[in-house]
Amino acid sequence: MSINNRHFPYAAFRHRDFRLIVVASVASTVGAEMQSVAVGWELYRRTHQALPLGIVGLVQALPVVLLALPAGVVAERVSRRSIILATQATMVAASLGLSLSSYFQAPIWAMYACLGLAGLASAFAFPARWALLPQLVPAEDFHGAVAWRTSAWQVAAATGPALGGFVLSERYGGLRAYLADAALGLVALGAISLIRPRPPAGRGAPLSMGDMLAGVRFVGSRPLIVASITLDMFAVLLGGATALLPIYGEILRVGPVGYGWLRAAPALGAVSTAVVLAHRPPIRRAGRALLWSVAGFGVATIVFGLSTSYPLSLAMLLLTGALDNISVVIRSTLVQLLTPDSLRGRVSAVNSIFIGISNELGAFESGGLAALVGPVAAVVAGGVGCLGVVLGVNAIWPQVRQLGPLATVGVDEAAFEEVIA
Repeated sequence: MSINNRHFPYAAFRHRDFRLIVVASVASTVGAEMQSVAVGWELYRRTHQALPLGIVGLVQALPVVLLALPAGVVAERVSRRSIILATQATMVAASLGLSLSSYFQAPIWAMYACLGLAGLASAFAFPARWALLPQLVPAEDFHGAVAWRTSAWQVAAATGPALGGFVLSERYGGLRAYLADAALGLVALGAISLIRPRPPAGRGAPLSMGDMLAGVRFVGSRPLIVASITLDMFAVLLGGATALLPIYGEILRVGPVGYGWLRAAPALGAVSTAVVLAHRPPIRRAGRALLWSVAGFGVATIVFGLSTSYPLSLAMLLLTGALDNISVVIRSTLVQLLTPDSLRGRVSAVNSIFIGISNELGAFESGGLAALVGPVAAVVAGGVGCLGVVLGVNAIWPQVRQLGPLATVGVDEAAFEEVIA
């Protein structure tokens, strides 16, 4: 009996380059999550304040805000693989810098400088990574590729914090986590170097302000993209409690290992959902699923904020990850399918401004608000904010709840021609 690729869950893995990008993504994500756990733990151990935890997000987000649009143009004019190689090497250098800062107990600003360097690399890496994926798999396997790549990322995002918690110590601080991130970054470099994607369209064309703003204009012309990005961005921006988990480690009376599992819990919840999504046909009522998943994320965040029970807190973090992954897969697939290849770099850059930095700015918002009103009130307020965002998006963009199967979504050529005219 022949296998229909549309319903064969592993079709994307038939493609060598897709397998390589998954390996690179897993290696780099495990390392980055180990490093993130170590940075939060080490900063809170040295300062015992919430605001320094928030500043971590700010120094990582600013380069993305300032450079994402030109980075999107570069992703369409320069080999996307070359961009990823260069940015991955920069991240390895940043990890080595953190290792030295930790070993010599350098001033905290030195850690922020290394994190800012990593943020600079992320500004160029994000649009290049997402614009590269459609060059690696054919359209009929793309939905599965997005689900599997998201699933692999979530597995790595769950493994990294757990490993990070195990390698933290009073004697070495985060040193071993930073060195592990550098080593895994080298593994990612090796995998990426073997990829042979198709060259991007328009390579070598001159850059202009119009080029940079084309992605903004295209996103603005597609209400479904605007709505999904807005929903996802504000949910993470307001509802993210990750930056405050070092404080919740004390509230829940757990050590470094328990803290590591708290950090891993959202990704563990997302893994189960991602695997289910990869094995089943596309969601039939994608719009309603998107709205309900973000609403559930807000409710789970509120319960987590109020919890003083470690098992309940873990369960709520697992649930936030499971629900967040539904919105991530829907939004990512929607944006990619609605965007022509010649605009994918610029649209991915716009996406990175609103989505790629939401975790970092959310960390800054959480840290700043926690410094003013306390961590519990900050987390609960974020969860309530998520529910408000769902109601707002549903009212402003009613077409979201009418969105059906993503398989029926395609590029709007009229909107594309209007943007590039």
